[in-house]
Amino acid sequence: MKILHAADLHIDSPLRGLSRYEGAPEEDLRLATRLALENLVRLAIEQAVDAVLLAGDVYDGDWRDYSTGLYFSRQMAALGRAGIRVYMVSGNHDAQNRMMRTLKPPGNVHVFTTDRPETVRDETAGLAVHGQGFAEWDLSENLAVGYPARENGLFNVGLLHTGLEGGYTDHKRYAPCTVADLQARDYDYWALGHVHTRQILSQEPWIVYPGNIQGRHARETGPKGCTIVTIDGELRIESVVHHDLDTARWEHLDVDVTGLDDADHVLGRVRQRFQEIPEERLTAVRVTLTGATSAHLSLWRDRERILNELRAAAGDQPNLWLEQLKLRTSSEDHGDSGGGTTGILTDVRRTLTALGADPDGLAARLSNHPLIGRIPAKIKNSDGIAPTDPAWIGSLTDEAYQLVESLLQEAR
Repeated sequence: MKILHAADLHIDSPLRGLSRYEGAPEEDLRLATRLALENLVRLAIEQAVDAVLLAGDVYDGDWRDYSTGLYFSRQMAALGRAGIRVYMVSGNHDAQNRMMRTLKPPGNVHVFTTDRPETVRDETAGLAVHGQGFAEWDLSENLAVGYPARENGLFNVGLLHTGLEGGYTDHKRYAPCTVADLQARDYDYWALGHVHTRQILSQEPWIVYPGNIQGRHARETGPKGCTIVTIDGELRIESVVHHDLDTARWEHLDVDVTGLDDADHVLGRVRQRFQEIPEERLTAVRVTLTGATSAHLSLWRDRERILNELRAAAGDQPNLWLEQLKLRTSSEDHGDSGGGTTGILTDVRRTLTALGADPDGLAARLSNHPLIGRIPAKIKNSDGIAPTDPAWIGSLTDEAYQLVESLLQEAR
């Protein structure tokens, strides 16, 4: 028996401000979640899986019209024609979708109830799937502890959308539970959703987050896809294998420019690194320059020119687009030369460090500050992060220090 486990499809997830960036491949990225789902359907049919498990957040909140739901239904119907059953639970984003409740799925799709856990058995395949969906988007109840006992003589799967304790901390803990809660059910495999980074939290039993099937912005980097589980005739797991499904990929490229003399040499170094990026799919890359270099001042002074030269260089390669350029360089010359800049920079760094020691407090103080409203749109919320998010503030203060340093050096 083979089962395909996927989660967090977020079909037709809205773009995160890509129109602000010159040359952004908006159409390709807009269609990426749909194309990734088509890859999932194709893989399931090619691998002749017995079942597809969808662990929540198939959608991305409410639809503007029925086209998203109808598209998903067509894909599921294709699985049905291949004799593949689909089991799905609703996640926190699905629970926000009002239209989903009125659109009946194809006959091969079972959507688990939201008011209680239930079990669906496929005696022919030897499979029992236990699941419960989200009735409310902000569900705080531990659903796992209410899941039924295992079905003897069948391969038991727990299908659950959860912010599992010990899971990726960037995600809110909806329907929270622990690994011990899951192990106590004595199932063979837990098919989880909600966390967008692939994680294997246990192998006794297998507890797996497959990650989402398509990265949607620059914080969702690297390969994205699904997991195929192969079970032998004794109902033992033979293999748990990740398969890529994404058609567009987000990557962060750190380029060390230590010791380079000028901006042209820096540009050359980045172009070399561009050559290392595979060309088989669209890649949106964020470049961060690091290291001590005598080009530090010119990088900041000519940042716009360098950004656009690198965008042009990326455009020379198939399927490559430069999303952002970030400067984390420093000057090779840290001396004061009598100008007093070292003392000023020390004070600036001390102040920023003190502010950063309490990012939540700083975020709260900044939430109503008039400066927040004056930050340019192309800077604010570029990764889908709120402008008062501690992580966003931390990166901004680092950039502020670099800018102050470059201005003081230029003045000196």
